[in-house]
Amino acid sequence: MIRNKKGEDSGGEAKDLMDVLLEIQNGNETGFPLQRDSLKALLLDTFAAGTDTTYTTLEWIMTELLRHPRIMEKLQNEVRQLVQGKSEITEDDLGNMQYLKAVIKETLRFHPPIPLLVPRESMEDAKLLGYHIPAKTQVIINAWTIGRDPLSWDNPEEYRPERFLNSNIDVKGLNFELIPFGAGRRGCPGIAFANVVNELAIARLVHKFNFALPEGIKGEDLDMTEGTGITIRRKSPLLAVATPCSS
Repeated sequence: MIRNKKGEDSGGEAKDLMDVLLEIQNGNETGFPLQRDSLKALLLDTFAAGTDTTYTTLEWIMTELLRHPRIMEKLQNEVRQLVQGKSEITEDDLGNMQYLKAVIKETLRFHPPIPLLVPRESMEDAKLLGYHIPAKTQVIINAWTIGRDPLSWDNPEEYRPERFLNSNIDVKGLNFELIPFGAGRRGCPGIAFANVVNELAIARLVHKFNFALPEGIKGEDLDMTEGTGITIRRKSPLLAVATPCSS
């Protein structure tokens, strides 16, 4: 691992995560040691968590769009109308893409990339709905089931992004019926990053290309079997035909 003192010689350039971690390690102002191995493990966790879950989410989004051509067309129309005349979509264009945001929320409801979130442990004895939960109990939250709970969602087994168009429900952890990133102070710190990456990637794809399933395969016949693991990907790879948009 090569250490770079960019934070000291950057000439006003904004610090990145590596700069901050090295400052903590060198200054040790936090009161706890940050060893070199711990620093490397933290960076590895950050890269792994920020790529695996994002890739999984993007794959499920494209899967659902291919299964629902009407939704794909509606999304393409929104994106192409809002960026008409531009050759490239940027982050500044994403603010007005409300249907794009609804598609991503609906996919995260239907296919949370980490369905059981990250296990927690209760710090002290607690009473919940009449049940006694002792300290040191491992707590696992089933976000997959919460997202399909008929007490919280109308027709939960139907993929319908329109449910979010006139709704204040978001994925930031304030609405417990939709918590793909967890909630509270131990929720995922990469929510904003993940949202921008997902929105930008999908917007650019549907802006530049038309997508279809391979010949002979219908949307209703698409294999939706989930794999196993901490993140839940498709069990079989998604195959699609991308045709450059002529407009």
